[in-house]
Amino acid sequence: MTAAPQTLTREGIAARIPHSGSMCLLDRLERWDAESIHCSTRSHAQPDNPLRTASGLLAPNAIEYAAQAMALHGGLLAAEGSTPSAGFLASARQVRFAVARLDDVPGALQVQARRLSGDANQILYEFAVNDGDGRALAEGRAVVVLNTPLAATGARAP
Repeated sequence: MTAAPQTLTREGIAARIPHSGSMCLLDRLERWDAESIHCSTRSHAQPDNPLRTASGLLAPNAIEYAAQAMALHGGLLAAEGSTPSAGFLASARQVRFAVARLDDVPGALQVQARRLSGDANQILYEFAVNDGDGRALAEGRAVVVLNTPLAATGARAP
């Protein structure tokens, strides 16, 4: 049995989440364990970021960055050779933003998620997106619902 890697580059991340091409927002898996994950990225500064609008990359998009880290966490926890559970982001609560935009944040974003509770049907995570100096940019909680008919019919996992 091969253990899941402790670090990954963007290509390895894209192979483990349902987002590909420019929609794979994470550049690097820094570390993870059974309860948490820490990723980093500079994709927020790219002019062709698929989430960017005419107003820039707005702070609520930090939730998508966190959701991709959660999806990667689920993929890393899945048994080798198995298909990770299909899921979708059902809710984001207690979300706080310290900035209006992400695209003008210098350096790499640090994206972290920690599993608080869960079962075969849903998982509760808390998440934080920080700048390279550790300053909080966005934080909150998110519920991921797994193995639902909606998720199985083509909805993309977080």
